[in-house]
Amino acid sequence: MPNRKNIYFYYQKDTKLEDKLQPLFDLAHQNDFTIVDNPDSANVIVSVGGDGAFLQAVRKTGFRQDCLYTGITQSDQSGLYCDFNMDNFDSMLHSMVHEEMEVRRFPVINVQVNGESSFNCLNEVSIRSTLIKTIVIDVHIDDMHFETFRGDGLIVATPTGSTGYNKSTRGAVVDPKIPCFQVSELASINNNRYRTLGSSFVLNKDRKLKLEIIQDGNDYPIVGLDNEAYSIRNIKNLMVTLSDKVIKTVKLKNNSYWDRVKRTFL
Repeated sequence: MPNRKNIYFYYQKDTKLEDKLQPLFDLAHQNDFTIVDNPDSANVIVSVGGDGAFLQAVRKTGFRQDCLYTGITQSDQSGLYCDFNMDNFDSMLHSMVHEEMEVRRFPVINVQVNGESSFNCLNEVSIRSTLIKTIVIDVHIDDMHFETFRGDGLIVATPTGSTGYNKSTRGAVVDPKIPCFQVSELASINNNRYRTLGSSFVLNKDRKLKLEIIQDGNDYPIVGLDNEAYSIRNIKNLMVTLSDKVIKTVKLKNNSYWDRVKRTFL
């Protein structure tokens, strides 16, 4: 495929890892691929590592819409975003050269902080208290006040992110072919005074979710954007919507999302 010939490898610079990667670099050159130093010049961006490395590769390269992403794990790693490992990298190149590849599209959520800064997330956005004190959040769906949450925090996950932090809080695992996002609670307080739904809920792609932090002295929560912390201190509100963007990845045949879920968890 002539328009898929520039590859950028995203990985933590390490001499031992580069020695392991050299056979992959050689294999890419043998198949007439060009390894580029700038991700902006790449048609294919390859992360080396687990899901964390894949999330970082997507974030650090700007959630590109005009290229393919793929992840390679080392032998002792597994990942729901990564179809390939060091041992079958040649099958990815073969598929691309012979136009046998399949492309998977993963939903992305957009997060607007304080009505100003805007960010994309492939996995989830989370908001948590930094103090030994509950955080209070007014939850609005579209323009309707839905509930007032009091507890440790909230997670808003994409379908692919549903297998991560969201799953650890007993949120549902969602098929990534469903364009939606899920809200899950972290240790909510439910009594005669405070009442929340008490379970995860899923919102359609057209919904707008607004999380408004009640300013009661716990005004400096941690906001996690995938596997990065947002640095601003005074968080007043988050607006979450499903983005028009998708992350396109190279997919191995007979290796669906549910194949990987089964392999990882069952």
